[in-house]
Amino acid sequence: MTATVHPTALVEDGAILGTGCTIGPFCVVGARVVLGADVVLKSHVVITGDTHVGDGTVIFSFAVIGEVPQDLKFDGEPTQLRIGARNRIREHVTVNTGTAGGGGVTRIGDDCLLMAGCHVAHDCRLGDRVIVVNSSAVAGHCVLEDDVIVGGLSGIHQFVRIGQGAIIGALSMVGHDVLPHGLVMGPRAQLEGLNLVGLKRRGMARADIAALRGAYAVLRDGEGTFHARADTLAGTDNAAVQQVLDFIHGQSDRSFLTPH
Repeated sequence: MTATVHPTALVEDGAILGTGCTIGPFCVVGARVVLGADVVLKSHVVITGDTHVGDGTVIFSFAVIGEVPQDLKFDGEPTQLRIGARNRIREHVTVNTGTAGGGGVTRIGDDCLLMAGCHVAHDCRLGDRVIVVNSSAVAGHCVLEDDVIVGGLSGIHQFVRIGQGAIIGALSMVGHDVLPHGLVMGPRAQLEGLNLVGLKRRGMARADIAALRGAYAVLRDGEGTFHARADTLAGTDNAAVQQVLDFIHGQSDRSFLTPH
């Protein structure tokens, strides 16, 4: 089965269309674009740059994918965008390629949902099953681990890391790293607790949830600095708590949102 290309679409020489691709009306596909099998571009989609899109991804009208970064330091150097499989990228979404200073690649994992009007900037790394809700913006160099949810009309500051399973409430401005499974909300966002609903939905065992709650209490109420409180949890035999500790001790360019 070959790709289906609408007569009004423009596919530049050099573009590679996978088996079963559907290119809708008035789409533009650049010369260095690679689309996997069964990718669907609804209509009026622009995909450009050195951009690869994984199998089964659907991109909706007026999305612009793979344009150059919104970074004044960008000087036309060759950079990339890599998008995984089975993603849903809704109307008016923008995703930029990387910059030389940030590693050169923007990456999006599998099974993500980028809702209408949201933006993913240069050199970001999104894991699998990430949801970015309408009109939210993820600034350059951010890392969103697996299963993160960013609520509508929120902003994520440059270089922020958001740990696996964390949820950002709507209308939040996140300026610091967020612990795995954290619940964050507020105009200047604060860490309000754990994403208990998300943990239960993903089937985490009660014992692990209890261990996380205990660790969170230590991080909130213990003596000393935030990192000193984390050190008191060293040697845990619980994998979920160890994930949080590994995140705290990981490389970061930002400080942490500490428990409120």
